[in-house]
Amino acid sequence: MDESAATDLTATDVVEAETCTPQDEDALSACVQSLGLPQIQRHIFICADQTLAQCCSKEASLESWDYLKKRLKQLKLDKPTATRPSCVFRTKANCLRVCCQGPILVVYPDGMWYRQATPEVIERILQEHIIGNRVVEEYAFLTHPLPKPAAMVKETADVE
Repeated sequence: MDESAATDLTATDVVEAETCTPQDEDALSACVQSLGLPQIQRHIFICADQTLAQCCSKEASLESWDYLKKRLKQLKLDKPTATRPSCVFRTKANCLRVCCQGPILVVYPDGMWYRQATPEVIERILQEHIIGNRVVEEYAFLTHPLPKPAAMVKETADVE
């Protein structure tokens, strides 16, 4: 594939392709850029569409997931812009293994875990935490940012 063709690819083109071979570096690069992956500032995970719904009903979790997607797009937080070069990524997790008071939502790199992430609570998380940089204490149940990679390697070496 020549360089000019690579710049014309979009994430949709890549997703619609039947296969992505190891040689499709241009397609992968176009997808990464189209999604704004290098500009991700925060990543929100929410348990939704569970195989075995335990923390809340499957319907409630999907309602929360749909609301999160819609609001990130409406607030223009889902992609970098000229005035705001960062973005918020979201991922639907089948289960975050906290099987009560769901849906459970976690914001990284902050490591802030929230319970009862209904659309109303998600709106507060977006406005207060994501935009306002203030934890929504009423629904937060754990703060645990991931350790730095070097610390993790040392801890693993000490165990062996």
